[in-house]
Amino acid sequence: MTCESDLILAVDGGGSKTDVVLLDTDGAVLAWERGHGSSPQLEGLDESVRIIDALVDLVLDGRDTRRLAHVGLYLSGLDLPDEIDAFRSAIEHLSWARGPHVAENDLHALLRAGTDAADAVAVICGTGMNAIGVRSDGAVVRFPALGPLSGDWGGGSELGDAVVWHSARAEDGRGPSTSLHAMLLDAVGAPSVSALIEDVHLGRRDDGFARLAPLIFDAALAGDAVARGVVQRQGDEVVSYVAACIARLGLQDQDVPVVFGGGVARGRDPLLLESIAIGLAERAPRANLEIVDAPPVLGAALLALGDGGADAAALARAAASLSTDERFSQRLTASVR
Repeated sequence: MTCESDLILAVDGGGSKTDVVLLDTDGAVLAWERGHGSSPQLEGLDESVRIIDALVDLVLDGRDTRRLAHVGLYLSGLDLPDEIDAFRSAIEHLSWARGPHVAENDLHALLRAGTDAADAVAVICGTGMNAIGVRSDGAVVRFPALGPLSGDWGGGSELGDAVVWHSARAEDGRGPSTSLHAMLLDAVGAPSVSALIEDVHLGRRDDGFARLAPLIFDAALAGDAVARGVVQRQGDEVVSYVAACIARLGLQDQDVPVVFGGGVARGRDPLLLESIAIGLAERAPRANLEIVDAPPVLGAALLALGDGGADAAALARAAASLSTDERFSQRLTASVR
């Protein structure tokens, strides 16, 4: 007895959350679950697979995995070929991954969520930062995205770290005074930055400061010079990624859509956007920046549907259902961690 392949599974896994969506081949959303971030670089390969597998189990809800026409997995942290190969090997024993599937970096999902243009750039500025550029002939520009080792800076983690770094230097006299100092102590409930640092060093506190990133933008808007300098640096990083992609693809003489996504991007900080606009005018004047509010799993779903042979009507139906994640903005599936 054969089993009809009438289901599509789409996964978008970032540093802070993972979305798994089950659709039928007509583009109707059958289930959508959200859980903890599943980046293999942050969680480790085994934990990444466990988080995704638990969410997949929830959306499948007992459905026969032989019904899956295609599975598309797009994850932060799959930056190098070896990382992609390792992830594919880690899921090959799972029943839902035995049929046709793609495992790739989540930038592909962000790009597809924002545009279907053949020549385009996507920059993600969320927990971390990365970019991709594509050209109509199939050429792709990628970056290792390995932090300082590969020349990277930016995103929520680094912005949060900057709050602590500048506050520490303000407190001990090595750096200028900044309102970030008082804002930090209030946010973490510490008597001093030195006490905070000691607690982190001795393992009494978590050293993840990404949640502090909004303090940078709040202080900058209030006129703090130190914070404004950090926002300027973040803007410069976005511009550098865009300019590098466009130059390496030889698209300087074309209008190029630039998809800008991630939590920092969606914050729409006016100083950050002004910095980016000024930088692009100088270095990539034909780039057209657009902030994507749709969840990147929309892009993952559109890619998976396309790979599964869905028609234009199915793609439109999925886009209409997945263009916003308001229903899930307060939801974190407790059972996956």
